[in-house]
Amino acid sequence: MPQLYESLFILRPSLADEDIPKMLDKVKATVERAGGTVEHLSNWGKRKLAYEIKQEKKGIYVQLNYRGNGTVVAEVERLFRLDDAALKYLTVKIEDNKLRSASTEPAKEPEHGGVQ
Repeated sequence: MPQLYESLFILRPSLADEDIPKMLDKVKATVERAGGTVEHLSNWGKRKLAYEIKQEKKGIYVQLNYRGNGTVVAEVERLFRLDDAALKYLTVKIEDNKLRSASTEPAKEPEHGGVQ
């Protein structure tokens, strides 16, 4: 049975609105071409970064859950490394029994910033 993975990646905020769906389709196509299946894809929108990455202070956060083997992960990460639109990415393996208790919704940002 294929393993479940989650990739969280950050896209450049300067990416045009019409280019974001194209990039997400490119990621989906990469997963499917490598033999995996996309379980969930969620665009969290533009958010402030904790620190500057490649001279950017904001980024477009995207969460991707997919099933596949190590080859699928390698192809997805290769896409992120080669595409200039991707600032950062992180991929983790998820155990199916822990998935049921986890929420896939993004955390809400505080309205005034800082700790309350």
